[in-house]
Amino acid sequence: MSADTRTKLLAGALRTLTEQGIAKTSARSIAATAGVNQALVFYHFGSVDELLAAACRYGAEQRVVRYRERLARVGSLAELLELGRELHTEERAGGHVAVLAQLLAGAQTQPRLAPATAAGLALWIEEIEQVLRRVLTGTPIADFVDVTGLSRALAAGFVGLELYEGVDPEGALAALDALEQLSGLVAVLEELGPVAQRAVRARIRRSTARRTQG
Repeated sequence: MSADTRTKLLAGALRTLTEQGIAKTSARSIAATAGVNQALVFYHFGSVDELLAAACRYGAEQRVVRYRERLARVGSLAELLELGRELHTEERAGGHVAVLAQLLAGAQTQPRLAPATAAGLALWIEEIEQVLRRVLTGTPIADFVDVTGLSRALAAGFVGLELYEGVDPEGALAALDALEQLSGLVAVLEELGPVAQRAVRARIRRSTARRTQG
């Protein structure tokens, strides 16, 4: 029964964040959503912040497991971005990206939320990084891409799109289109012959060296 109550509170916290935003998320509102006594928030988690932190990781784990098999089937950067577009649509419709965005906003003023929110994001980043390492191996840009950094950029970008889309839907769509154009450029580079690919690599090395020296 105790585990069931914890799960209800975790799910209730996520639903409250989605429907009411972090400003209106409290022990009372979470308990009402979960259908349990308010005192159980403090009995199981100690504080609302601790409950929100646990809910962030719980929610991220649930979402990552849901998509892990689809991510494992991705065979190119274009396929990853196509899947990313699908996930964005699905997650936005379910309010799940909004939860993470709310927690990121809350972490700015409630530092105790920051580690858990970062841990929730890290679960996505780890999955994305595995895919990027697989699909970029053997491409002309593989030796010049910081895969870990790119994974973080993509994860942060998709969370940011949730906020951006609320005020400029067309702009958010254009951002996704731009990412797909970059994947098209990588595909073109992959189709170059060995001589042309060596030339591209040499040019990238020179550009990278100039930026480092500068």
